[in-house]
Amino acid sequence: MQQDRRGFLKTTAAAAAGTAMIATNPYELLAKSAPSSMRGGKMKLTYRPYTLELKHVFTVAVYSRSTTPVVLTEIEYNGVTGYGEASMPPYLGESHESVLSFLSKVDLSKYENPFELETILADIDAIAPGNPAAKASVDIALHDLIGRLMGQPWYNIWGYSKDKTPYTSFTIGIDTPDVVKQKTREAAEYKVLKVKLGKENDKEMIEAIRTVTDKPITSDVNQGWTDREKALEMIHWLKDHGVVMVEQPLPKTQIDDLAWLTERSPLPIIGDEGVQRLADVKKAVGVYHGINIKLMKCTGMREAHKMLTLARALGMKVMVGCMTETSCAISAASHLSPMVDWADLDGALLIKNDVYDGTKVIDGKITLMDRPGIGVKPL
Repeated sequence: MQQDRRGFLKTTAAAAAGTAMIATNPYELLAKSAPSSMRGGKMKLTYRPYTLELKHVFTVAVYSRSTTPVVLTEIEYNGVTGYGEASMPPYLGESHESVLSFLSKVDLSKYENPFELETILADIDAIAPGNPAAKASVDIALHDLIGRLMGQPWYNIWGYSKDKTPYTSFTIGIDTPDVVKQKTREAAEYKVLKVKLGKENDKEMIEAIRTVTDKPITSDVNQGWTDREKALEMIHWLKDHGVVMVEQPLPKTQIDDLAWLTERSPLPIIGDEGVQRLADVKKAVGVYHGINIKLMKCTGMREAHKMLTLARALGMKVMVGCMTETSCAISAASHLSPMVDWADLDGALLIKNDVYDGTKVIDGKITLMDRPGIGVKPL
């Protein structure tokens, strides 16, 4: 009981520290510091549906697909345009139709100061529950617009060093051993591999990769395991084969089992499906070692930044991830990457019809562009 109480007080203090950090909101300071010369116009939102074509069929524990629907957004203000994106893989429950319907309800013309991101994005979040990717498409475009108006990239605005970006992992979906080996060879330039697990061939997947390379591997089970004892046994096996962490090993609803597994696991356990938005971060303490932040889950860059700040205050590990996306959304997320433990920002590398030029991956390392905003240009 005494130990439980000490743990509770420690967690409560850390949570209070995180709340205090978020109270010093950079977005509020940004709105107040906006020069009057940058105000006075009207913002105009436009958008269009698009379909991403994947280079390979992408298989995870619960589905396979070869395309991803996205909606591309633009916000124009006084002759300057910011770019955004919504990406809708199946598990998010969004579609072209739902995103277009949501965006039709967004009226940016009523805001006189585009720098008031905190107010504008809170209002957009309140239009309807859910719709995180649709909301992210406006959030990203607004961030890009503000960065362009300021002539600064977001890593500068947030105070991050672009020299501290990590290597991104490159994802290998569930497949036959021969295809897995082929994909591993094709990923020769990447320093870290990410492997999708959660079916009956998990060991076969890892063993196939190990015939080709001894690079570090991160693993993502996508809630594919259900038995905590077997999961722990498998995690020990993965550690012996050079795997360095495990994402969402059990269904997000098995909270007690996840906490049990996290307490005993020799590898960090990272919450993905189980940690969607800011309110989920405090609940994740003790359930996971860390969280995976994705713009399409959390409504965009504003909330992602808050999640990163709070998770760090709570002593948690942080990963920044993605869906299959164009270089627009990938570039937006990459501005958070100097502050994370792991990055999985390969979404644009998995498609064959990108429409933007943005953040690069050079010798496996995320390389931020010296451009204002999120750093993208339409192709």
